[in-house]
Amino acid sequence: LGTVPSKKRVQRICRAISDETGRDKVWQDSKTVVDRLNRMLIGWANYFCLGPVSKAYSAVDMHARWRLRRWLCDKHKEPRPAYKRFPEASLNSVYGLVQLPHRTANLPWAKA
Repeated sequence: LGTVPSKKRVQRICRAISDETGRDKVWQDSKTVVDRLNRMLIGWANYFCLGPVSKAYSAVDMHARWRLRRWLCDKHKEPRPAYKRFPEASLNSVYGLVQLPHRTANLPWAKA
């Protein structure tokens, strides 16, 4: 039992992530944008923390990383694709973006 995020809820959080990382926000500081994304992602993940959430977490996490890379390319006027310029490790260590799939390991699972 638990709250399973519906397809509509996953699309809604992905749309909110896209709104936060739009071209109209490239003037903002990257720390501000990442902090706002982290708040959104952690809040959403805390609401949908029980039940089979791995697929939804992976989809939202992948979308957030793709949008943040795209936003960083627009901000720094870098050509796309951005995987070489902004690899996974730099999104985590340099910018501090949370990883949703890793949060499932810390959930309080019942042990019988």
